[in-house]
Amino acid sequence: MPISDQARAQMREIAARYPSARSALLPMLHLAQSEEDAITTDGINTCAEVLGITPAEVTAVATFYTMYKRERVGKHHIGVCINTMCGLLGGDAVWDAVVDATGASHNTTTPDGEFFLERIECQAACTHAPVMTVDWEFMDDVTPASAVEILDRLRRGEQVQATRGPVIRDFEATERTLAFPDDGLADAPSVDDKMLAGLKIAREHPIEGENA
Repeated sequence: MPISDQARAQMREIAARYPSARSALLPMLHLAQSEEDAITTDGINTCAEVLGITPAEVTAVATFYTMYKRERVGKHHIGVCINTMCGLLGGDAVWDAVVDATGASHNTTTPDGEFFLERIECQAACTHAPVMTVDWEFMDDVTPASAVEILDRLRRGEQVQATRGPVIRDFEATERTLAFPDDGLADAPSVDDKMLAGLKIAREHPIEGENA
């Protein structure tokens, strides 16, 4: 499916935000991905055309960042962190359960197009390890059983609430948010006591000579 005329106009709108238009490339690629469920040759060429740069320059960026996919993702992107903290607390077991439940593997989509699986080196949420994300929204303190339950609920079309974030939509909707962040979802809960524990301790035990 080629990039729509509406998306081309929105790419120009994004580019107009920046003093240097090529700085708009990252959100433009997210917009292209929301249109086509992947970064395609057409998406790359359209970004290049709007920004006045070469397709090779766009490709260099699109292949550097792992968030941009060259294969269709499907309805939901499932990311399981297996880095040190998550791994120690069960991330590998969560990953194995998700693989068994879906029949997919790293960077592949299930045959029905429902889930794309990715082993992720870090989700920047060590306080809530092990962490799984659905369309980049956090599912904290997951277990193998709770992770599979989340997948089952998504398959059934049930509403799933992120632990710290909005109700799960789908991958394409999240990609559009990354292009146009002002989507009215910023007030969704995003901070909890675990995240603030270090700040609380620092305030209770200030370093001598520093302002509290």
